[in-house]
Amino acid sequence: MKLLGNVDLLTSQTVIKFAAFIFISVSFFYLGKHWSDGSRQLIFFSRQSPSATASYIPTVGISPNFNKEFNISALISATEPETESKPVDPVKNDGKPVSASEAHSPQHPPTTPPPPPVIKSYGIVDENGTMSDEFEIGEFDPNLVENWGNGTEIQEETKTEGATSTFRVKKFGLCDESMREYIPCLDNVEAIKRLKSTEKGERFERHCPEKGKGLNCLVPAPKGYRPPIPWPRSRDEVWFYNVPHTRLVDDKGGQNWISKKGKDKFSFPGGGTQFIHGADQYLNQISKMVPEITFGQHIRVVLDVGCGVASFGAYLLSRNVITMSIAPKDVHENQIQFALERGVPAMAAAFATRRLLYPSQAFDLIHCSRCRINWTRDDGILLLEVNRMLRAGGYFAWAAQPVYKHEQALEEQWEEMLNLTTRLCWTLVKKEGYIAIWQKPFNNSCYLSREAGTIPPLCDPNDDPDNVWYVDLKACISRIPENGYGANVAPWPARLQTPPDRLQSIHIESYIARKELFKAESKYWNEIVASYVRALHWKKYKLRNVMDMRAGFGGFAAAMIDNQLDAWVLNVVPVSGPNTLPVIYDRGLIGVMHDWCESFDTYPRTYDLLHAAGLFSVERKRCNMSTIMLEMDRILRPGGRVYIRDSLDVMDELQDIAKAMGWHPTLRDTSEGPHASYRILSSDRRRMEEDIRHIEVLREI
Repeated sequence: MKLLGNVDLLTSQTVIKFAAFIFISVSFFYLGKHWSDGSRQLIFFSRQSPSATASYIPTVGISPNFNKEFNISALISATEPETESKPVDPVKNDGKPVSASEAHSPQHPPTTPPPPPVIKSYGIVDENGTMSDEFEIGEFDPNLVENWGNGTEIQEETKTEGATSTFRVKKFGLCDESMREYIPCLDNVEAIKRLKSTEKGERFERHCPEKGKGLNCLVPAPKGYRPPIPWPRSRDEVWFYNVPHTRLVDDKGGQNWISKKGKDKFSFPGGGTQFIHGADQYLNQISKMVPEITFGQHIRVVLDVGCGVASFGAYLLSRNVITMSIAPKDVHENQIQFALERGVPAMAAAFATRRLLYPSQAFDLIHCSRCRINWTRDDGILLLEVNRMLRAGGYFAWAAQPVYKHEQALEEQWEEMLNLTTRLCWTLVKKEGYIAIWQKPFNNSCYLSREAGTIPPLCDPNDDPDNVWYVDLKACISRIPENGYGANVAPWPARLQTPPDRLQSIHIESYIARKELFKAESKYWNEIVASYVRALHWKKYKLRNVMDMRAGFGGFAAAMIDNQLDAWVLNVVPVSGPNTLPVIYDRGLIGVMHDWCESFDTYPRTYDLLHAAGLFSVERKRCNMSTIMLEMDRILRPGGRVYIRDSLDVMDELQDIAKAMGWHPTLRDTSEGPHASYRILSSDRRRMEEDIRHIEVLREI
């Protein structure tokens, strides 16, 4: 009986659970039916799986809402790709919606997708993901080059506070074709016309546009432009259409400067006006004349004045000598452009009325070969500028007609030069053939022993020989520091990592010993550049012309050398910070003073890499960041790269500007991680026009 009672109890509990389940199911059924007749109802539809090229075909499926009319056009994404095969239109031609049953009626059969076309490979990887030599480039539409637009698009943004409006450039337009080689501060025609005099070369100096009237568009490349020939081949040949000018070929071809090679190249035999048999032979002659001129050891940094196409500097590179080649933008205006296209350091600069933008005691040797400069005019004020930049104990080499010709006028010029250099306390070390070489004294003792009233006098002790930004030339002799700073530099390559004496004279707020600061900066950049080489494969980029836009002590440039990157670096020291140029030159590097609120003295498309660390967070207080970015775009080669390391609060605006210029920016974390206050914005300069030209090159290959 007890067992039977347990069975009855178990059975009754099961029945109760089953009855409850049935009740709940029926309740939900009626509730669902009630809601399905309400305001919003569900429609079930599916889409066929798209193939590589087929369009999306939405089809309506049978649902509990059969025979009810709906307009499902709002449910279909407006971003569906349009193709030749049109999807079923759920709305009739008269504007009435098609019912679900009519959508599948014989009058409205569902459209079947067309067969997929043959896949075309627009690269070197086929549809299976394997490398292939058989691929199609695609059709070239020349209109796409100009479709970037010649107009700048501006978008207005209104701030809620105070209802103030700001303007953001959505897209910068292309400049006119006449500006393909535009240098804003050297091509300011209106300012040059207003000059009171041009007899001393004033027209070749900087005359920048007024604030707000500078570059506001993207300088286009010439038609037919191609990626530059990599170094060291570029020393001997460059593409014709990258610098499409033949005047130098006509004027200087007989002096072995440059010649036309076929239809699409220029070649550089390595000669010059005074060394038509080649720069190598000329350099050997100089070394034999003065054995103390040891290229690549005590002679590391050289200035070549009136450089032509920079063959003198090009051939010194193989002797571990870096040369700053300068020339004005005169009748041979493209000589600096040719030099930079070859991959040789060069700048547009002129001996006229202002100091050049290099520090005192910068160069171990200064060279002038038929540079067409009257060194003795105005009491020798131009040679005094050479004296300022020449290192104590350094050499001045002059190859010119007065050295070797015996015509009366030329002999008088030679006597004037001898008289001037004697008063400068220079020593004529050697005169042989058409070359004369002088040496600057190591100290001021000769100057102080001259007769009273000797012209030119010593400069005032308060004169700063390193103050060069828009400073007029001075007809006085720059004093050599009594402590020997600048004269006592280690030979190359030891000087690269040796803290120089002039480190102590830099006006900086340093809370630790300056030598330790110098070493810390070198170590910091060496680790960063090593990581770039290792992780970002910098050696594969074939970088050649590099600019560090805020160079400090030159640690980035030194790291490029230590990591064996076959490139040269122009170290730019902004006027907004301490003048560290003397330290940079004492290390055996080259650099220049500059204000980034103005244009730089170089041609468009001349640098492969622009590096800027902490630049924008400082300069944005002085000028618009778009001014600097547009200048970077002007001087960067198509396909060139930019690395901006700066604070996080400037990165959003920099990315917007980069996109407006057609760059491809990427934001990266620094080695400190994602929570650091700094980021790295990397980008390449490749707009649609450059992409198309790269395709053209591939087609030709």
